[in-house]
Amino acid sequence: MRLRILILLSSLLLWMPSYSQNVKKVSATYTYYAPETVSIEEAKRTALERAKIQAIADEFGTVVSQSTSTIVSNKNGESDTKFFSIGGSDVKGEWIETIGEPVYDIKFENHFLVVSCAVKGKAREIKSAKIEFIAKPLRNGTSLKYESTEFKDGDDLYLYFKSPVDGYVTVYLLDEIAQTIYSILPYKDQIASAYPIEANREYIMFSGKDADKCDRSIVDEYTLTCENNKDFNTLCILFYPNGTDNINSFDNCIEDKPLNALYVDFKKWLSKTLSSNQRIQFQEINISIFK
Repeated sequence: MRLRILILLSSLLLWMPSYSQNVKKVSATYTYYAPETVSIEEAKRTALERAKIQAIADEFGTVVSQSTSTIVSNKNGESDTKFFSIGGSDVKGEWIETIGEPVYDIKFENHFLVVSCAVKGKAREIKSAKIEFIAKPLRNGTSLKYESTEFKDGDDLYLYFKSPVDGYVTVYLLDEIAQTIYSILPYKDQIASAYPIEANREYIMFSGKDADKCDRSIVDEYTLTCENNKDFNTLCILFYPNGTDNINSFDNCIEDKPLNALYVDFKKWLSKTLSSNQRIQFQEINISIFK
């Protein structure tokens, strides 16, 4: 996936308090029985995400007592699959960093694609109420009815964002094939290191017509392209509530401030950031692009 406009890797706000967070090493294995319509790559992504959730639940517990399970039944030659998974809002922790590479076991069983994923990483416990901001990718439209995680080559990308509190947001786009990360918010012509957010206000990012009049000239608009039959990308969203301090810059860690950066460098920075301050909220949204 490539962006049709040049984007600069902008600086980030980092707040580093002196107190330590409850960060622990965790691990888990999850087996996903994928429907016939799901590709191997999509099944691997699902298995990985559910393995992460399971690892967090095993270490820190859940708000509810239900555990993650997958039940496959076969009656009169017809298979039926039911998924019982722990939602991200139910587990009492957040994934910080993946250690090493996830290990996959892929096979076909009773006409199902079966993908097992074993993952190790670092996670932090959530001890206080999490700020539940809303972030939704939009395809070729700027109202919520255009919400989608599936795009076609040439589609426009917009992002709906709303927070219950004031703060700042930064958004990155990961090209999973090239393992390259792009900074897409704040806009490249903004002076600020992060985009300011007012509480309970609805924002449509990457749309000039929906921006404030004073901001329309600096808005970057994005069109997604697909180099293969299907590409996978991830939106990485960080929200910083007001009341934090100590500013550091991700791009200052990289020589010459390139147009993009290697994801491995971003992961190191992200791990340090989230481990140092539990107030910073992080969300990943997986998107697919088809030819």
